[in-house]
Amino acid sequence: MMKKIVLLLSAATITVSGVLFTVSAQDQTPEESAAAAVDQRKSLFKTIRYNIGPIAGMAQGAPFDAEVAERNARRIASMATMIPEMLAVDTSAFDNIETTALDSIWDNQGDIATKSQALIDNANAFADAAATGDMGATLGAFRALGGSCGNCHDTYRVDTD
Repeated sequence: MMKKIVLLLSAATITVSGVLFTVSAQDQTPEESAAAAVDQRKSLFKTIRYNIGPIAGMAQGAPFDAEVAERNARRIASMATMIPEMLAVDTSAFDNIETTALDSIWDNQGDIATKSQALIDNANAFADAAATGDMGATLGAFRALGGSCGNCHDTYRVDTD
């Protein structure tokens, strides 16, 4: 039941943000639309990072909370469905827009979709493991979940470390 509620709330949030983005983009210059697309991307990835933070903490020794692990992983899986759409707007032509996205993203949309699906699959597998309450199995699934993030970052994100 909780899964359905989280998915319904996520779907509603995604729908509302998409409608608002579309409405606001209608009266913008191409540069303003590109800046708005970057802002949307950043918001999505900050929210994903917010949800993976407690999970990463558990993997590094923080107290294990199966409920939080499952909930946050399900949220990540839901939000990851938006990644291809959020990375579809080519913003590379605008030098004054700050982004860590590499220009190669816009030539590799199929790979973005594949990597996003891997994140969805791995987040759901992690959530399924967390639902069992088995800390070992859950934390064992973390490597694949974190690897999904890293695979995309390594390929399509400016190295800021």
